[in-house]
Amino acid sequence: MKHLRFCPFSTCIIVLLIHVFLCFCTEGFDSLLELPHSGSNMTRPRSNRVFFVGHFGAKGNGVDDDTQAFKDVWERACSFPRRTRIVIPAGFTMLTRPIDFGGPCKSKVTLVISGTIVAPKDPDVWKGLNRRKWLYFHGVNHLSVEGGGTINGMGREWWARSCKINISNVEIYIAVLDLYFSFTDTCTCIFSKADLDQFFLQPCRHAPTALTFHKCKNLKVKNLMLVNSQQMHISFTQCLRVVASHLKVIAPTVSPNTDGIHISASRGVEVKDSLVETGDDCVSIVNNSSRIKIRNIACGPGHGISIGSLGKFDSWAQVHDVIVDGAFISNTENGLRIKTWQGGSGFATDITFQNILMDNVSNPIIIDQYYCDSLLPCENQTVAVKVENISFKNIKGTSATEESIRFACSDDLPCQGLYLEDVQLVSPTGEITTSFCWKAYGSSLGIIDPPSCFACTEGFIQQMVPLDFAIHSF
Repeated sequence: MKHLRFCPFSTCIIVLLIHVFLCFCTEGFDSLLELPHSGSNMTRPRSNRVFFVGHFGAKGNGVDDDTQAFKDVWERACSFPRRTRIVIPAGFTMLTRPIDFGGPCKSKVTLVISGTIVAPKDPDVWKGLNRRKWLYFHGVNHLSVEGGGTINGMGREWWARSCKINISNVEIYIAVLDLYFSFTDTCTCIFSKADLDQFFLQPCRHAPTALTFHKCKNLKVKNLMLVNSQQMHISFTQCLRVVASHLKVIAPTVSPNTDGIHISASRGVEVKDSLVETGDDCVSIVNNSSRIKIRNIACGPGHGISIGSLGKFDSWAQVHDVIVDGAFISNTENGLRIKTWQGGSGFATDITFQNILMDNVSNPIIIDQYYCDSLLPCENQTVAVKVENISFKNIKGTSATEESIRFACSDDLPCQGLYLEDVQLVSPTGEITTSFCWKAYGSSLGIIDPPSCFACTEGFIQQMVPLDFAIHSF
């Protein structure tokens, strides 16, 4: 019989240490990544950095309500002391009621949406809740939302109730309004016009934004599809340092107020490499926003790329340091637009639109200081938002309207510092289009088609040249 061979003592110790080390490492890796398990009895992870919504009770079948599971996984991830990832895997469809994702979080959070998030179809689900919100992130810093999945607002019932689609609402409103004004001449009414507006026009004014980011800093949103929002698709309000890229935003042309990407009171926002096809503005930039960059956007159908509206209800607003560089705009009701209400105040300045290609666009270039999105005519007012230092450079394509350039500026606060460079806008058949200017002052360079219609008076030149320079020149 052969003798049994025993390993040396030192060798056995090394083998034992390796075995212990491997066991330890295996537990360590398990603690870092929680893989999805089959079966319905899923336990919640305790110290994991990757959280799958299924482990928190989400069914992901698009029928059962997954709102509470979404809340639970957010609270766990947001309170975790190290960087975390929340994963909605491909194949999951999460039916989610209105939900707040509040910060601040203890570390950076990434929400990976590889599946689908869907809203309830029935607007009555929002009864007693804030009708402007669905997926609402606020006060979260260093947040990333990505994953290649879809956010579906299921907005068709909201659109059907809108007064912009439901003509009967508009007809009843106008009829009641006529009665109201006839009675107020002879008696005191127990309700006001504001009460009538609230009753008849509420569906137009209050509908959820699908995805809202409020007071978020260092935010990244990329590689997502947003479809059929109840109203606006994605909104950044009071945010700082935002990058939104590789987004696809789609809704029918007839869907009311379904802005694609809305930027309000935010600074340092960059939107790039995205496609937007909606029933309203592809991109809208409004009150108190600055340092905004829009690059490489495909827009249309919809209402184009807009600054504003600004100054509604006699409000003060400012938008400055905006550049739109690289866009293809097609089959839209407007192209590049600045719109302000009479009676507002503030300014829109240092705005550049450049390297834009247009195809069959109505009103390709427009500044409208008489904007009035109202069922009733707006009152003429002398106060206005100041519009100045606006540039349009290398804008080419076809106009669906005979008038391709329109600068309708305020009587009392004319547009100044307007600049056109290499602008060529013709009809689809190659015919000449026209331009219109009212109280618009500026200059042009290169080929301008249609020809510039800027006014340039001696008084305007003196106003633009510093006084001391004018004196020393003579």
